[in-house]
Amino acid sequence: MRADQILHPTEAGLYCPPGDFYIDPVRPVPRALITHGHGDHARAGHGAVMATRQTLEIMAIRYGEDFTAHRQVADGVARIGGVQVSFHPAGHILGSAQIAVMPDKGPKIVVSGDYCRAPNPVCASYEPVPCDIFVTEATFGLPVFRHPDPLLEMTRLIASMAEFPERPHLIGAYALGKAQRVIALARQAGIDGPIAIHGALQRLSDYHVEQGIDLGPLVPATAKEVQAQLVIAPPSAFASAWVQRFSDPVIGFASGWMAVRARARQRGVELPLVISDHVDWPQVTQTITELAPEEVWITHGTEEGLMRWCELQGIASRPLRLVGYEDEPE
Repeated sequence: MRADQILHPTEAGLYCPPGDFYIDPVRPVPRALITHGHGDHARAGHGAVMATRQTLEIMAIRYGEDFTAHRQVADGVARIGGVQVSFHPAGHILGSAQIAVMPDKGPKIVVSGDYCRAPNPVCASYEPVPCDIFVTEATFGLPVFRHPDPLLEMTRLIASMAEFPERPHLIGAYALGKAQRVIALARQAGIDGPIAIHGALQRLSDYHVEQGIDLGPLVPATAKEVQAQLVIAPPSAFASAWVQRFSDPVIGFASGWMAVRARARQRGVELPLVISDHVDWPQVTQTITELAPEEVWITHGTEEGLMRWCELQGIASRPLRLVGYEDEPE
């Protein structure tokens, strides 16, 4: 069986004909396999959803218990129609997984979803999965993107808090995964006191704690007087009246895109923190080198740079040009 007979792009997303399922479809389908809980990969309305237990529970928190008619927890190797599938840690956010698609005859394909190889205290570490075809993102698929150690970025935050003790530090971080990672990194870096969180982060942060992840003392950032110097909020909050309750705040933002200083200036970010839950250029090329697949498929991001690198390494590659995925939510 040829690779494109096992998995190929459609308007709804990656489709597997022998299994009659889609991976991370962008519209409702009868059967979906979901890599992780971010909204550009996990949508409500599918007839049946297979994902890790944590991803299913995150989807229920975000969309309600009736987000699908049928849930199936990914546990070990499962047969769906004419293929077997298995889920493996992606290191991106809590519950995130790569999906291996294994036909009885034909190449083994691994769909990585979004993945990260930097240590992440709030989720399982990335697990290399040998394969014939590797489907990768290329969010930061240019040599200029080389993310620093996240803990070093936290030392910059701590230094700023020490330099400006009277100014609240408001850090923008995506509500699922990034916010909890920033909190956990702050704890690792030595911030022991209360951290205030925007109300939009409360339920997902509570879920991380329920899963055994220690985020330390958290207080709501909804009171008129917030009793914490460090405040974590979703980026959307910075465009609302909520931010006006803080006097002379230091505005920070945690994202891989903060390596592009022009983006930081455009957003009025005084303290850009280069913390990403995606692979950078050294990590994506390292991963492909280690896996040594026969072919690389690229789902989204800077396709041309990674395709050129693959060509120089003698590895076949192709862009899938799937629509509906964000490079890294801001």
